[in-house]
Amino acid sequence: MYQKNLHNKIVELLQQQSLDISKKDSAFFARFIANATAIESLYLQLYAQHPQCDIIWQQLMQLIITAYQQRPQPFLERDTKKLQQEHWFLSNQLAGMSLYVDRFCGNLQNLQNKLDYFTELGVNVLHLMPLFESPLHESDGGYAVSNFRKVDERFGTLKDLQQLQQKMQKQEMYVMLDIVLNHTSHKHEWAEKAKQGDEKYQHFYYMFNDRHIPDQYDASMPEIFPESAPGNFTYVPECNKWVMTVFHQYQWDLNYRNPEVFMVMLDNIFFYANLGVDILRIDAPAFIWKEIGTTCQNLPQAHALLQLIKCCVEVATPGMALLGEAIVAPKKIMQYFGTGLFIAHECDFAYNATQMALQWDALATQDVRVMLAAQEDLVKKPFGTSWITYTRCHDDIGLGYEDNSIRKAGFNPYEHRRYLKNYYSGNIEGSPARGALFSVNPKTQDARISGSLASLCGLEAALANQNAAAIEESIAKILMMQAQTFFLGGLPMLFYGDEVGYTNDYSYLHDPGKSYDNRWMHRPLIDWTKNEKRKTAGSIEHQIFTQTQQLLQIRKKLPVLSDYSNIIWLTPHNIHVAGFMRAYGNQRVYALFNYSNKASYLTWYTFKEHGHIPKQLFNHINQQVYTIGADYEYLILPPYDIFLLEPYEEKQ
Repeated sequence: MYQKNLHNKIVELLQQQSLDISKKDSAFFARFIANATAIESLYLQLYAQHPQCDIIWQQLMQLIITAYQQRPQPFLERDTKKLQQEHWFLSNQLAGMSLYVDRFCGNLQNLQNKLDYFTELGVNVLHLMPLFESPLHESDGGYAVSNFRKVDERFGTLKDLQQLQQKMQKQEMYVMLDIVLNHTSHKHEWAEKAKQGDEKYQHFYYMFNDRHIPDQYDASMPEIFPESAPGNFTYVPECNKWVMTVFHQYQWDLNYRNPEVFMVMLDNIFFYANLGVDILRIDAPAFIWKEIGTTCQNLPQAHALLQLIKCCVEVATPGMALLGEAIVAPKKIMQYFGTGLFIAHECDFAYNATQMALQWDALATQDVRVMLAAQEDLVKKPFGTSWITYTRCHDDIGLGYEDNSIRKAGFNPYEHRRYLKNYYSGNIEGSPARGALFSVNPKTQDARISGSLASLCGLEAALANQNAAAIEESIAKILMMQAQTFFLGGLPMLFYGDEVGYTNDYSYLHDPGKSYDNRWMHRPLIDWTKNEKRKTAGSIEHQIFTQTQQLLQIRKKLPVLSDYSNIIWLTPHNIHVAGFMRAYGNQRVYALFNYSNKASYLTWYTFKEHGHIPKQLFNHINQQVYTIGADYEYLILPPYDIFLLEPYEEKQ
């Protein structure tokens, strides 16, 4: 609803700042007016009862203006270009890699010299894992931030980061960085002042004089790391108080009930935007609002906060997309794209963690029925938003998809998950996987899975046994898993090392800052001698790198693989084969993935249930043409093979 008073107030503020709302700054002015009512409504929804509400509202309007004024001219021009493209981040031309800078190549300066490596592979989006200052041995992989604006000296300096971004921009590459909204390190300046008794900063956190209120929270809050960090509160002897620590004891949860916390963190968001960040990964957004009597996850106020952030970013720094790292059930994840009036207006991206886990489910069972049963919810993603699709990331593999999906496939949920845990931890005879269980809950036996892509696909065991056939099979698994990620719809994000088949790195066991966390086994220290083997024909590194490269090239050739929310899953004519159709305009492709270690047969009726019946199908993977019903009675997929089929008459 248009509000004249609010409109006039914005005009007055912009004129006071000498902004030219009729010419140079007209687009910013238009965005501000378009979003102002929503910004005010969301702000009041959260903070109307706070005694400083009106004062901080004025500060918020000024903060948005300041962020725009501080935006460097090249980024303003990039904003305009992205807005003209409309949903620039849906493009099939984008492909990413997530990496730890220090473990990949040492520091940010060295990374500048590795950009050609990514171009060679076909990657143009880099997710640089947390770069900002965090205490040694208490960093949680960089997610315990002690200074949101200082690059940790292990990686270099802020100037190094800016130089890298500038070089990447010249090479038409994009950068993704993290911001940890839920918590800070206990050594952050705010936490240190809180320890010293400063009440202002004690109100930045959930701090209490005794266990009375913490016990009320704990009654309904689950434990995130029951093994290494049980409970949700930690006693702080310096000030004789209890502070909420949902993750680790050295990570203090920020109190967004206090609008000052929202303001300082929004200021940090704008700081990252004006460093040239293209995609901002918001860590753990599900946890950012707490209410007694709830799990303190996925609450309506958390969504209101994210929607408020999105509106403010859209006004001041519209070229930066937002990724919500919410690893939750399918029905819950959809809410992070926005609901109601804010549908497709909360987070631009979310992780398709459910699909990732379902692929591992299918690989272990050689059965795709659980994967297909879960798609009913996942296909409801709204147009204009996108997934981060991935086979592996820095984190563990959770098995949190819904029991109902498992039951629909005819399995018992408890027994099914127990099988998966045993399979990937190598506790079933004949399992080629070499992983480990992470964060086992002693009460429920819930657990997640650690291990590299290659080791979970059997390459580590195959190499140890010097089994050539098993090596070949493990490479086929790796490529099939990656191909489904690339063709599914979304921005595919490889994890560094997977492109050349790194197996588990067990050196973490000798590092006191990492030995308690077995996720470090799939966060390798890159040996560039190994990576250079990608150039040696016949080597494992060459096979995986070049075929990954080819899959990305195919993706970039086919506009239909852009994320237009255009996926239709095919009826499962064979329980070993997952398939979907992607259609846009006059183009269609059918993607098929055989999760069996034996050849699988598909009836041609697979392709006859979606309108026009093609006469011939061209496979982009092996360059073969198949004539329906003529050449073969069935379509035969070799073990762990990939078909990407396009009707041949449409291709010609």
